[in-house]
Amino acid sequence: MSDPNKLATASGPGVSGKAPKPASIQPVDESRRGVIGVTAALGAVGGVATAVPFVASFAPSERAKAAGAPVEVDIAGMKPGDLKRVEWQGKPVWIIKRSDDMVATLEGLDNELADPASERYYQIPTPEYAQNEWRSIRKDLLVLVGICPHLGCSPSERFAPGAQPSLPDDWKGGFLCPCHGSTFDLAGRVFKNKPSPVNLDVPPYTYLSDNKLLIGEDKA
Repeated sequence: MSDPNKLATASGPGVSGKAPKPASIQPVDESRRGVIGVTAALGAVGGVATAVPFVASFAPSERAKAAGAPVEVDIAGMKPGDLKRVEWQGKPVWIIKRSDDMVATLEGLDNELADPASERYYQIPTPEYAQNEWRSIRKDLLVLVGICPHLGCSPSERFAPGAQPSLPDDWKGGFLCPCHGSTFDLAGRVFKNKPSPVNLDVPPYTYLSDNKLLIGEDKA
């Protein structure tokens, strides 16, 4: 079986934009240090918050993931229509197994989409191997960051075609952001005249094998 990573030239996209500023860390009130002790637990004691970096409580591997280390995902056993959620760099990442019918819905939508060629992006430049109509290395497997570029909400999957609440009667399947009504096709491309200014981001990823993905890293 051919290496799916050789289907396109992978580049190492960076992440643009400024990350949200971390919440400020409140110092421990010295007068209450004896009550709080040295546990450095999160929470409030007598109205005084004792905060520690959240990542410090993680196991080493979890700290690495939170800091942005690549995340390995087992996709064995995924069936058409399945959606698997993982976390990378604190972001929800979706892996969607598309059926042939789902892939077919992507054809002929260019006139309805705000950015059919993925020329713009939200936080992550679109990798070269995702600059196609299915926005993925393999047509059947889609990898997206599940954050709406409008206000950071998380869209919901609406894979079933047909009329549904908050969706057009000719809906072909995709994603709906329930916060403000942005709709995306089954490649994560936003439809015209919606609050979201751009498509859902595609993170860097690579195939370690037919059944394993590595989210967060490109490999030629």
